[in-house]
Amino acid sequence: MRPVPSFPTKPEPRWLDDAQQRAWRAFVLGSTLLFDRLDGDLRRHHGLSLVEYEILVRLSEREGRMRMAQLAHSLAHSRSRVTHTIKRMEDAGLVTREDSPDDGRGVLAVITDRGRLMLDNVVPTHVNGVRDHLVDLADADDFAAVGRVFDAVADDLIASNPDMEMR
Repeated sequence: MRPVPSFPTKPEPRWLDDAQQRAWRAFVLGSTLLFDRLDGDLRRHHGLSLVEYEILVRLSEREGRMRMAQLAHSLAHSRSRVTHTIKRMEDAGLVTREDSPDDGRGVLAVITDRGRLMLDNVVPTHVNGVRDHLVDLADADDFAAVGRVFDAVADDLIASNPDMEMR
């Protein structure tokens, strides 16, 4: 008979109270449904995923080009996931990849004219979805509080990964 392995004693979790549990579960369900809706609307109306939209937004905010590693960090995605997504977008003519002129080692993602046109066409769908399914459902003070809470969450998580350029 094999001995039963012993496990180190773990500290008791700091359980959530009922109100915290309700708020946590509302956040999980609401954010999942919101992102699914925003993604579905973009796919249905424009054939573009929410991640692809975010890539076009990031590129447009950075003079149309970003290093692939920096892009992955800004999206909080793995490099391989971003590389795969950029490949699809490149096949669709929305972006190109270029060697970095700075050091010759890095690769830049560059938005194309077609990508800019796509972004211009997609923005109203996305912004209206965010307004309809989030912003307009909360009063201004509550929405500002959501922003403060998630700034604190992002600051805390980014602080544990200081090499990532997420903001």
